[in-house]
Amino acid sequence: MIASTLSLVLFASPPPAQAASSPGLLFTNVRVFDGSNVLAGTQNVLVEGNKITQISAQPIAAADGTVTIEGTGKTLMPGLIDAHVHIMFSSLSQVGLLTGDLAFVALSAAKEAERTLLRGYTTLRDMGGPVFGLKRGIDAGLAVGPRIYPSGAFISQSGGHGDFRLPNDLPAPPDQYTFAERVGATVIADDASTVRKRSRELLALGASQIKLMAGGGASSSYDPLDVTQYTVEEIRAAVEPAENWGTYVTVHAYTPRAVRQSIEAGVKCIEHGQLLDEATVKLMAENKIWWCLQPFADDGTSTFEEGSPNQIKKQIVANGTDSAYKLAKKYKVKVAWGTDLLFSPKAASTQTDRLTRMTKWYTPIEVLRMVTRDNAELLALSGPRNPYPGKLGVIEPGALADLLLVEGDPTQNLEILKDSAKNLSVIVKDGKIVKNSIQRGG
Repeated sequence: MIASTLSLVLFASPPPAQAASSPGLLFTNVRVFDGSNVLAGTQNVLVEGNKITQISAQPIAAADGTVTIEGTGKTLMPGLIDAHVHIMFSSLSQVGLLTGDLAFVALSAAKEAERTLLRGYTTLRDMGGPVFGLKRGIDAGLAVGPRIYPSGAFISQSGGHGDFRLPNDLPAPPDQYTFAERVGATVIADDASTVRKRSRELLALGASQIKLMAGGGASSSYDPLDVTQYTVEEIRAAVEPAENWGTYVTVHAYTPRAVRQSIEAGVKCIEHGQLLDEATVKLMAENKIWWCLQPFADDGTSTFEEGSPNQIKKQIVANGTDSAYKLAKKYKVKVAWGTDLLFSPKAASTQTDRLTRMTKWYTPIEVLRMVTRDNAELLALSGPRNPYPGKLGVIEPGALADLLLVEGDPTQNLEILKDSAKNLSVIVKDGKIVKNSIQRGG
């Protein structure tokens, strides 16, 4: 009975609590990157409640009590969106997560969520983990952090990318749940019926999308990268309940075979895909499949021992990154950006380094479009399961007010975003000031 009650408290995901009213905000004399382009001339932008209400090159008359922020020399842009995170897994080691007290893990994740918001990331799409409680706490104002689009537990076959059992736990007794399953980190499902049931349970708990492991991974113990996981029928068993709930399935996959059968099953988004061939990328473009790519590289932040199987797999993936981005551009696939940083607070702090790395393939303004407007378009695939109805990733009347006031011009020089403490003068989430390091006027 106690366990059941705790489960409801930790993982249930009711609608966000109604926020208390906040004074209006008026940004004056700012350069505006609206999520697509830079607006001509300097602009004034008014925020009332949690939405942008006016944008004008002319002075805007604001109500009494409105906070005025002078933005001369600064750029106003939408809050950043990271479309592939595991916020519950980002700030502790893998051993610490598998053996730690859940309350400690949650506190660590809450602190990392706050750091993430202060780096300018106002929205996260969480791609697996026991995140429902943290999301609920942030929405209710009990913790400080970004908006979270939660997947909840990722779905994995036995021996798949989401199987965290030790070798001496196998063979597993029938109907015995692992620790990771009991806390909502993963679910093991080995037939279509179980995949369907677990998908329905995750949707009931508040998942905005379903995450399924369709192929091998670098950080998992059992599966080589080339392994294809699940069948078309089993993947479709997740797609059908997701579509019935008005949302979608996204899959972890690197190889052509894993991606092709996922597309056949009706999946809408591929996570990773660094080992894809040209024919498969062309198929993704023809089917309008989203590709959530990460700029993985051999950057010295690996948590795996040099020469270990996991480190070797990670290197293979990193070696495929350049080809993946070039193919995505060639075939005009809809590309989203994410980080997928795991098991290390040091790695988590490099979030914006991964953003600036994108200038190898895209211009700064193209990168900013991807991490604002385009990522927001991917989030909108959750349809009626969208936990934050409204428009994100843009600056326009009626859009949700998630805003950054940046020293200088990030559309020309992304590097300035790396020093968030210095160069993010103001951070606004849902119409509320999270940070303001410049003097208020008016």
